[in-house]
Amino acid sequence: MGTFNVKVSVGHPAGGDLFPVSALVDTGATHSMMPQSLMARLRIAPLRASRYSIADGSTIEYHVADARFGLGGEVRYCPVIFGPEDEFLVGATTLEIFELVVDPLGERLVPADRLTL
Repeated sequence: MGTFNVKVSVGHPAGGDLFPVSALVDTGATHSMMPQSLMARLRIAPLRASRYSIADGSTIEYHVADARFGLGGEVRYCPVIFGPEDEFLVGATTLEIFELVVDPLGERLVPADRLTL
């Protein structure tokens, strides 16, 4: 499957403005990931640290919190990992929370009940 980016907005779970970014859709990632500096700018504090397996088979610990995500005209609360500066990812739990699936041919996200095969 090819990779593609989507426009998504991220904000503090208590409210306020949503910050727009372009993020890579990564169905192999459990949670979405945004740069730690963006999380600080949005005043989102880590809730916990969790260990994750990465592509090379090693594990790494990241901070995790909840954030508001805007995607396709909807806003939902989703877990987000505090990542490195160049990591803007939309992961599987965010797609599930928004009830979206990947249309690999059209390189887009579509409602789960509208995917045509």
